[in-house]
Amino acid sequence: MHSAYVFDAYGTLFDVHAAVRKHADAVGEDHAQLSEVWRHKQLEFTWTRTMMGRYVDFWELTKQALDYAFEKFPNADKSSKSLLLDAYWELDCFSEVPAVLKALKDAGARTGILSNGSSGMLEAAVKSAGLSDLLDNVISVDRINRFKAMPEVYQMVVDDYRLYPDAVSFQSSNRWDVAAATAFGFRTVWCNRGNQPDEYLDLLPELVLADLNGLIGADGKPV
Repeated sequence: MHSAYVFDAYGTLFDVHAAVRKHADAVGEDHAQLSEVWRHKQLEFTWTRTMMGRYVDFWELTKQALDYAFEKFPNADKSSKSLLLDAYWELDCFSEVPAVLKALKDAGARTGILSNGSSGMLEAAVKSAGLSDLLDNVISVDRINRFKAMPEVYQMVVDDYRLYPDAVSFQSSNRWDVAAATAFGFRTVWCNRGNQPDEYLDLLPELVLADLNGLIGADGKPV
């Protein structure tokens, strides 16, 4: 058991494709492809903006990425754009998330989020999913105006929790995020929801799980 269990938000706790899935009929037959491109460009924009030193908050990049996705798929109904953006503020959390967070809290561990998401987005998502009482801290990169995978992002966890890196268990569904957190010194867990091949064989996670249920052992205690 570790002192703190910190989670990436989007794709790890919250289903990033829930917004498009909710309004699939309104988007049209290209809804699945549009959702994938939206997510891909959203992440790409965070990396390029950080490298350029031209920070723009995650909500603005999310809107820009959606604009690109609609241009990529011209048959998708652009009138659904406002529906998708509104839905992104209330994304569904994955089904196991509340129970896993509760088990961690009951065991005495501290819990938290470390996310590229803007403060407002994260507050809305946590409240909508009913997770407010299960999280001790929600850390946004807004504080330092740099996105993952910069080491300064992970340093915020160490500073807030007053722990050494190896006392923190960091969980993410994004393999690049796991690699960066491993390089920083966290114990890392890759939540490989899509059963994807590994990309960073020199920066291996301690655990690879199909979902977050694997964080709780058969005895009900954190692993």
